[in-house]
Amino acid sequence: MRDGVRLVCRDWGGTGPSVLLLHGLAGHAGEWDAVARRLSPRFRVVALDQRGHGASERLPEDVSRAAYVADVVAVAGELGLGAPVVVGQSLGGHTAFLTAAAHPEAVRAVVLVDAGAGGPSPAVPEEIGRWLDSWPVPFASRDAAVRFFGGGAVGEGWADGLREGDGGWWPRFDRGVMVRSLAECAERSFLGEWRTVVCPTLVVLARSSLVAPGEFEAMLRLRPSVTSVSVPDTGHDVHLQRPAVVAELVADFMDGLAP
Repeated sequence: MRDGVRLVCRDWGGTGPSVLLLHGLAGHAGEWDAVARRLSPRFRVVALDQRGHGASERLPEDVSRAAYVADVVAVAGELGLGAPVVVGQSLGGHTAFLTAAAHPEAVRAVVLVDAGAGGPSPAVPEEIGRWLDSWPVPFASRDAAVRFFGGGAVGEGWADGLREGDGGWWPRFDRGVMVRSLAECAERSFLGEWRTVVCPTLVVLARSSLVAPGEFEAMLRLRPSVTSVSVPDTGHDVHLQRPAVVAELVADFMDGLAP
């Protein structure tokens, strides 16, 4: 619990350097299972169901970027992770670098998986709301959900985030909470916070990335020491499509960090 908000993690154990994994909007900690299995023999791996998601608090009042950041710091402290390498996909990546900017002593390094700095996009919350409204909830079956989400590893990963009951398969989040969670990112750019990050940073981009080329170029201009990699034949959910590649990139990156 943090300030009365329930936070739930998947703790893969391990005795090596710590890794904290953060999913994206409307996601869940289980998305990282395939990556975590590959990292846990060498690293202490924890995946967090962020507030409003998965098994964590469904209806938190505060869904500000600052609240998400404070949760990361609290979880790392509660579980004795020290200063972990924080790996985040999409909105989780945004949370990762904001945590490093606000609490440099609490983060050893960050890995952004198809995540950018955000920018003024007033239409995005409404677009996300329409996308969530398009889900045929409840899904008649898990297989129906897998098909709706595109099949394959991506469809399986999204379907794993649903709960069974009350005549079908349901999201484990509230639509309004999701829209509010994204609102700040659509109001302004966070390049100012990005430029203050001092820890080592790896950016893993999808080949069909949701990060606009101009946004990524601006990020690199502000921090030219950042390492970036594009993974072929991938969309936004790189960690679901290519978990072995993502795990290898994270492991190699961590091996290169100073003790």
